[in-house]
Amino acid sequence: MKHPDTELRLFKSVIGSHLFVVDGSRIYDLAPEVANRLQQSWSEDLFPLNSSSRYIDGQPLTPPPLASISLNVAQACNMSCSYCYADTGKFGGHSRLMSLDVAKATVDRLIAESDPTVGLVVGYMGGEPLLNRSVVHETTRYAAQAAQAANRQMRFSITTNGTLLQKEDAELFAQFPFTVAISVDGNREQNDAIRAMNNGFSSYEHLQKGLALLNRYGRPQHLAARITVTPKTGELLPILDHVISLGFDEVGFAVVLVSPDPSLAFAPEDFTILLQQAIACGQKALQQIKAGSSYPFSNLEIALQEIHRGSHRPYPCGAGAAYLSTNAEGKLFACHRLIDDPQFAMGSIWEGSDMQARADHLTRNHVDYIEPCKGCWARYLCGGGCYHEVSRRGRIGCDYIRGWLDFCLSAYVELSTICPKYFNQQINLAKHSYGGFYE
Repeated sequence: MKHPDTELRLFKSVIGSHLFVVDGSRIYDLAPEVANRLQQSWSEDLFPLNSSSRYIDGQPLTPPPLASISLNVAQACNMSCSYCYADTGKFGGHSRLMSLDVAKATVDRLIAESDPTVGLVVGYMGGEPLLNRSVVHETTRYAAQAAQAANRQMRFSITTNGTLLQKEDAELFAQFPFTVAISVDGNREQNDAIRAMNNGFSSYEHLQKGLALLNRYGRPQHLAARITVTPKTGELLPILDHVISLGFDEVGFAVVLVSPDPSLAFAPEDFTILLQQAIACGQKALQQIKAGSSYPFSNLEIALQEIHRGSHRPYPCGAGAAYLSTNAEGKLFACHRLIDDPQFAMGSIWEGSDMQARADHLTRNHVDYIEPCKGCWARYLCGGGCYHEVSRRGRIGCDYIRGWLDFCLSAYVELSTICPKYFNQQINLAKHSYGGFYE
């Protein structure tokens, strides 16, 4: 029998006391006397742990059919952001652009290795993918036609700095079902201080022009903003307020753990202040939701939706499972953050994904077999942490993640009691790593 602290979590909200059951991510309201008894000592008669049927049985996932793939169409960038883990898209190598042949073959590989009943996603990454604009446009049209011929549904995503957007890009993103994610780190002064254009101009000014084009010529199906947070970022709530005011459908934070500049990567001692500021943002979002106002803070919204669905999984994301990423030459890797890393190499678009490498990855990273994760109550929500960050830094933010999830659990109970309709009104938000604040 596992220790109760591994399988259960007592927490409180403004509504009362509650029990979070790790297996299955279930939440139960507790009468005060039951909560007091559990707080003092565990009792098997109150909640037995020896269940014969678990939601997660400890068996590693068999590599599933592919459902999404990202193309690093431009391993180069027109910016030199100080914190960039990707070395401006070069990943320690040299700048290069993906050919149209490689891009089309990637789409073909996705369709060939997918479940014919499941919708598919093609994503464009970099560097800055719009440096290879023609390949983005032609591949999108090719993928749409290939999906139609195969009687499949195809969606698209692109992650961009927004500084190179043109009219034809806006029209493409409106014509096809696109999620567009744009990086912006605050107002002009805050953004330009760390997100530098290679030509010396203001990246914020170029971004504003790009947003105006999207609004004028065709807004995408979903427009998201990512704010990258370093230990030097400063107070988060004013930054969140500002970026939300720019008109995005969702705005979220991503914390820097891996950076060429160590001063811009979080250290263990930085997480206490981060948690305080994250909760301050979450509290404002909670108040706005209860008041019936829109405040699209995606770190909280995604967490609330995951809890509502009872999400529970032994991995942090789909990397190496239903999601792979290809570099400019057509080699496959577990995800877009692990491009050109031989530890996470998983075949090629020409020969197919390496099923043994994917299976080994899923066996090695099952959260029930990882220390210290297997003893953590948050393991099936966190999934063990981003593979890229863990491989470079270890698991230095675990207390922060648990603190954030404690807040999210409490917020969920409050909202589901006071504003239950909120959960029926939410769109399908993009799936990020559940712990919040991680890419």
